[in-house]
Amino acid sequence: MEGLIMSLEIKALYKNFDKISLFSDFNISFQEGTITCILGPSGCGKTTLLNIMGGIIKPDSGQLSGFNEKSISYIFQDPRLLPWKTVEENIEFVLKRDIPAEQRHKVTGQLIRLMELEDFAGYYPSRLSGGMRQRVSIARAFAYPSDVILMDEPLKGLDIKLKLNLVRVFSRMWQADKRTVIFVTHDVDEALLLGSDVIVLSRPPAKILLNRQIDLPFENRSPDSGSLKEMKDSLIDALGN
Repeated sequence: MEGLIMSLEIKALYKNFDKISLFSDFNISFQEGTITCILGPSGCGKTTLLNIMGGIIKPDSGQLSGFNEKSISYIFQDPRLLPWKTVEENIEFVLKRDIPAEQRHKVTGQLIRLMELEDFAGYYPSRLSGGMRQRVSIARAFAYPSDVILMDEPLKGLDIKLKLNLVRVFSRMWQADKRTVIFVTHDVDEALLLGSDVIVLSRPPAKILLNRQIDLPFENRSPDSGSLKEMKDSLIDALGN
């Protein structure tokens, strides 16, 4: 359709922070309806880039195309749940009030089932494990009627088994509702398991060192076998530069 923006773009981005030039004439684009994972060394500006996309931080200069027309939700490293609300109430809280109550309950119930939290719907966050709280955070992000989900290292610090479980449930959630997802991480395996595109940024001022596409279905992905093993090696090499 003529005039339809199929990608979100940032052009000629400049941003200094604490006298450090994080971005200088930086350009990047994200295809809608996909999961883009961004890797890079600490301090390269990954979180700043997310915050610029979300309108939390203003760029010094640059052009953002497509973002103003989109509603955005976040998934942070810290789940940031409301402690006085149950799992069900935390998810339902972000649904618009003009949606009939019956429909809100239906949507919340569907998300709780997808996140495998049926037995914990009435629990308060203090009674949940870290992994369960993050599941609620993911469900809440999908409950919010957003076009774009920004994820800032939401799996950092979790053990391997729990991380893989969350990757599984997130991929299932995304396949049921293919939002545009931009996922910042330090973990190469996370990027390979979830990404449609994987981008590696350099040290500041950030440049794109590598941009790789992954066409394999989620269920067929293993970072240490097949074509992904070769890609993993190239991503690790790029991160070392």
